[in-house]
Amino acid sequence: MTDAYTDAFTDAPSACPACAATPMARRQAAAAAGEAQAGRVMLSLPEIRCAGCISGVEKALAAEPGVRSARVNFTLKRATVETDPGVTPARLVAALDRAGHAAHELDASALSMTETDRAGRDLLMRLAVAGFAAMNVMLLSVAVWSGAADATRDLFHWISAAIAIPAVIFSGRPFYVSAWGALRKGRLNMDVPITLAIVLAVGTSLWETSLSGKHAYFDAAIALVFFLLGGRYLDHRTRAVARSAAEELAALEVPRAWRVAEGREEEVRVGDLAAGDLVRVKPGGRMPVDGEIVAGTSELDRGLLTGETRPVFAGPGQAVSAGEVNLTGPLEVRVTAAGRESSLHRMADLVAVAESAKNRYTSLADRAAGLYAPGVHILSALAGIGWWLYTGDLRLALNIAAAVLIITCPCALGLAVPAVTTAASGRLFRHGLLIKDGTALERLAEVDTVLFDKTGTLTLGTPEVTGLDAHARDDLALARALAEGSAHPLSRALAEAVAAQGIAPVTLEAHREVPGYGAEAIWQGRTVRLGRADWVGAAPGETTAAWLGVEGRAPVAFTFADRLRPGAREAVDGLKAAGLQVALVSGDAAPAVARFAASVGIDDWTAEVLPEGKAARVEALHSGGAKVLFVGDGLNDTAALAAAHASISPATALDAARTASDIVLLGADIAPLAGAVTTARSAVRRIRENFAIATWYNVIAVPIAIAGFATPLAAALAMSASSLTVSLNALRVR
Repeated sequence: MTDAYTDAFTDAPSACPACAATPMARRQAAAAAGEAQAGRVMLSLPEIRCAGCISGVEKALAAEPGVRSARVNFTLKRATVETDPGVTPARLVAALDRAGHAAHELDASALSMTETDRAGRDLLMRLAVAGFAAMNVMLLSVAVWSGAADATRDLFHWISAAIAIPAVIFSGRPFYVSAWGALRKGRLNMDVPITLAIVLAVGTSLWETSLSGKHAYFDAAIALVFFLLGGRYLDHRTRAVARSAAEELAALEVPRAWRVAEGREEEVRVGDLAAGDLVRVKPGGRMPVDGEIVAGTSELDRGLLTGETRPVFAGPGQAVSAGEVNLTGPLEVRVTAAGRESSLHRMADLVAVAESAKNRYTSLADRAAGLYAPGVHILSALAGIGWWLYTGDLRLALNIAAAVLIITCPCALGLAVPAVTTAASGRLFRHGLLIKDGTALERLAEVDTVLFDKTGTLTLGTPEVTGLDAHARDDLALARALAEGSAHPLSRALAEAVAAQGIAPVTLEAHREVPGYGAEAIWQGRTVRLGRADWVGAAPGETTAAWLGVEGRAPVAFTFADRLRPGAREAVDGLKAAGLQVALVSGDAAPAVARFAASVGIDDWTAEVLPEGKAARVEALHSGGAKVLFVGDGLNDTAALAAAHASISPATALDAARTASDIVLLGADIAPLAGAVTTARSAVRRIRENFAIATWYNVIAVPIAIAGFATPLAAALAMSASSLTVSLNALRVR
């Protein structure tokens, strides 16, 4: 049997989905209090959605005394605040709370990446240099093609060399570094033939120029670099720059705590706590350590860790874990584990292990490179050696070898994947899905089993009052009066529902909230209570409920249901229609999971699953040959999200869950999930077609190059034509 009053949800109703913070989210967001040193405070803003949110956050922070500047990064959903001494993170969180924005403090020391997209800017800069150089070299080449000869031709060739060689060295660095890294490990990748083609093109051109030859191929070399950088940058732009989920989890750990020693409180870093220390956790704060409650009563929200919808009663002698949220009363906790020894940090380690396993996935492009690179090198080497032995002309042999390397289309193969993923990502984005990982589409196309989390994923995680019309008007007015004085999520939902019917609250006396139990007051000389079943004299049931007890009367139950996420049934039906097996895994109690699974048409469900259990379920399915898509939103889902073959989380999910996932659902409607699988399968078909196009092109073009009928310049033009064909085929995904 479950305690009805303690059945709550991860998030509570929000008046403005785009900008307003939910009550539960605000309580989860509360950061540890304490004075900050002058400098920088970092706040996570999980619910910002638009430019209005950004402006509202920055204005609310700037209005706080002692704030020097506040800047919001919308991509990372993070605010960086420069402050004077004495400005506490808790004060900034409270200011955003008043402005209607959820926030929680991040430990900047746990984040290793900067807020800027350095890799993207670096690629774009190199692409710009290559493009500028290619345009200038092409202008000089036009003059040579138009009839420039002798000294004039040599001068233009040397000027082309002066422009192209520095540009090729600078712009092509990503390929050289990748090729050298592969060769050092004794393997080949796509960048090895690319690098060799560039070196041969530049080398033969320098040789030709020094000997006053008629042909130089600086234009082909720089054009090759430009096209390949375009494909590399296109690939980079298809996905968000994702930080490690393990680092994100570490940053979510409470960085400071209030240690109680000799009757005094002092703020210390969590890393300085040791087993046996006593810490005080205020209402609304997250547990900084694993420990045991020694004083105080309250309720704990374990939704982030276990997925339970019901906050649990907390009292002396009860064990608590880092990351749990203290809801209603102050607690004193004896530390048993802190820092790297805490359960939250162990979960971060679990995620890191799962991520490393996923990173071993070999993409279609890598598999193609494994076959393509050796073949190209062998063909080029045989062509060069054969022509040298046949003619004795080393210049001619090197020209033909370079032409073979260039015409074998590393550019088309380099574009085969990013061109398709960009088109597919654009289509999915229009349907509310953001692709974060470069191989996510390929892995999504392979899935055959889908595991759903329940609360916050297939539901909105917000309590909704049911059967309100069955209650007397006087009971509703009394319930609203009691609920408005409580911070409990069920009380908030009840107060809002009654207010929406236009029923005014009654006047109460001696109103107070009893931590862990509910709200109590005096009405017309009688004691009235709203809270736990056993506290008001009722028998607990399996239905989520808050009980109204009036002295001298039988208790009355106000029941609640979790609100179904829009499109949940459609998503389940669509995935089944696509031939996938669908299952539900939840940390919630069995009766609630069973009822919900039946309502959305899922036959395979498992309840009361711990975070390790979800990841273990994914691993077990993988061991059986299944390719699993996991869809979840909580801290308890991060390990499973990282371990799954592919993963999706809603935009409302915790930062760590979004970071661990491959795809983010931007809207509230989850129906596009089935379409995402279909689009991914279509995208993989187009990728395979592009590989086929590049292969047939090589079958036709390579013999021409080996026969000596294609100069490196002609090879570069043919390469450009094949790249255009591949790009046009990729657009069919849209």
